[in-house]
Amino acid sequence: MECSWDFWVDQSLEKLNSMKVLRSLRPISIPPKESLPINETNSNTHTAAESDEFETFDGLRSWDRTSVEVEITESTFRKWVNEIPSDGDDTSCEDGRVDGKLGPYPHQLRKLLLFSGNDYLGLSSHPTVRKAISKAAQEHGMGPRGSALICGYTNYHRLLESSLAQLKKKEDCLLCPTGFAANMAVMVTLGSLSSLLAAGRKPVMDERVAIFSDALNHASIIDGIRLAERQQEAVVFVYRHCDMIHLDSLLSTCTLNKKVVVTDSLFSMDGDFAPMVELAKLRKKHSFLLVIDDAHGTLVCGKHGGGVAEEYDCEKVVDICVGTLSKAAGCQGGFIACSKKWKQLLQSRGRSFIFSTALPVPVAAAAHAAIMVAKKEEWRRRAIWKRVQEFSALTQIHITSHIISVVIGNEDTALLASRHLLRSGFHVTAIRPPTVPPNLCRLRITLSAAHTLDDMKKLSYALSLCIKSSDVNEKICDNISAKL
Repeated sequence: MECSWDFWVDQSLEKLNSMKVLRSLRPISIPPKESLPINETNSNTHTAAESDEFETFDGLRSWDRTSVEVEITESTFRKWVNEIPSDGDDTSCEDGRVDGKLGPYPHQLRKLLLFSGNDYLGLSSHPTVRKAISKAAQEHGMGPRGSALICGYTNYHRLLESSLAQLKKKEDCLLCPTGFAANMAVMVTLGSLSSLLAAGRKPVMDERVAIFSDALNHASIIDGIRLAERQQEAVVFVYRHCDMIHLDSLLSTCTLNKKVVVTDSLFSMDGDFAPMVELAKLRKKHSFLLVIDDAHGTLVCGKHGGGVAEEYDCEKVVDICVGTLSKAAGCQGGFIACSKKWKQLLQSRGRSFIFSTALPVPVAAAAHAAIMVAKKEEWRRRAIWKRVQEFSALTQIHITSHIISVVIGNEDTALLASRHLLRSGFHVTAIRPPTVPPNLCRLRITLSAAHTLDDMKKLSYALSLCIKSSDVNEKICDNISAKL
């Protein structure tokens, strides 16, 4: 007899409760310390559990540029240009280090425009984010250190979870140390559900969870699925990238009841969107659980920054939304927005959540401030989409998002193109195996709200020279130059 996902989750929670292993989060309350001064300028004195007035601005400011303007030492530059391997110690003899402390840089530095970062809205340098992390660090240090289920979960973490749940229009949210850990927790928990319902024995084939995964899903999804598969709890079906006809066919021929479809909402290497509307139609037809990884869409897409699901008016059909705070929020951490029941199950079975130390309190405070600023400063979303339009117009390359993939071909050619851009003052790395197949190496360009039209013009010009250079394979050059 077919059952619903609500039924299976309820049964799993009952099983965990009977086994006395249903885990709970018990926030430690850490109010501001009265002995430390609190800057009350432009904001109200508050506890972490109260709403706050966050200082916001109506346009680009000087500090925003620190998120896209970087510097490297001459030694780093030379190694990059000559493709010499580096262990990360390139600056150890040039940065004025004395007794382990960083001093002034005595040598010349190269200034570069960063077009390969994740700080899509430029929030990492925002004054309100800086104040939030500084204030929390001064008052609490790093906060209680431990896993969330032991002592690492505080009222700061709970406030951040609530703001993310509201952003994603879900009942609740579970914080994880990284987005990678969040995806791992979801996939492992989905697999464990079949074992829980099998009452202490290995689930037979008909009892396992069928996971349908897009061929270009992020590595964290793939690794989580592999772990669930290795535990003989899940059966995996990989459908061709964004091919809804193929997915429909796989779903139609699958005899397992517990079906899950998992996909990136915005794919990190190609910059294209998952077909959310078509997925919603298939979900209605096949009654599967829909899980999306909205790492690159959160705060960037949708009128209120709710992500790709909001952009396509599909928030109600997404059952579990995974995200990260290391991209548009400019901070660190991962999250899983879901129902309260799913949160209970995830915090009880998600190994990467259970066995990891919780985010430090200052990081949680900074991430919450970034979420609030991003919601209020809507001009940042408008700015990044304007940059997308400008880049497309200047290069005549059809793009759909702030992630731009310029496929070059083999590894040597891609590295050559990256070095050309480096000499022109741009930090754009070549993406190569194992991230992409051997003959699909590329330049991966990411745009930010902190970039300007002038930046777009300079990049497009340098890119055209780079691709048309006689050092680059002629056949590939002709193909890409036609788009420029």
